[in-house]
Amino acid sequence: MQRGQGKVTMSVHAMNHFTVLTDDVERTVAFYREYLGLEPGYRPDLDFPGAWLYADRAPILHVVGGRRRDELKPGVIDHMAFSARGLAAKAAQLDAAGIRYACRRQVGSGVWQVFFLDPNGARIELDFDAAEAAP
Repeated sequence: MQRGQGKVTMSVHAMNHFTVLTDDVERTVAFYREYLGLEPGYRPDLDFPGAWLYADRAPILHVVGGRRRDELKPGVIDHMAFSARGLAAKAAQLDAAGIRYACRRQVGSGVWQVFFLDPNGARIELDFDAAEAAP
């Protein structure tokens, strides 16, 4: 894939998870268990309430609580996350384009997470293997 003057060496290879915002974590978890068959599982010790719901061994839906009902808007997705490869290349590409991003390591797993906005303001998360070198 060519972009501008340089070749993009980062590639997306899978959807990772979606996040749902709620004012009632328990009710939301019960809904997804009942209607989608997702099961609660391991979640790192994060500084906000929530749950991770799994399909097989993958935490495909993250539920984030602590939001007031009037802060929630129907149909709004907080962010979309993709598993990716090529952290250093992606960081260099974003830097070169002047796109602001945040890069951090996930608590527990050490997975590298890169967050940035699309042109419409939708938040994107790219998750890179913990073994990749820091950008």
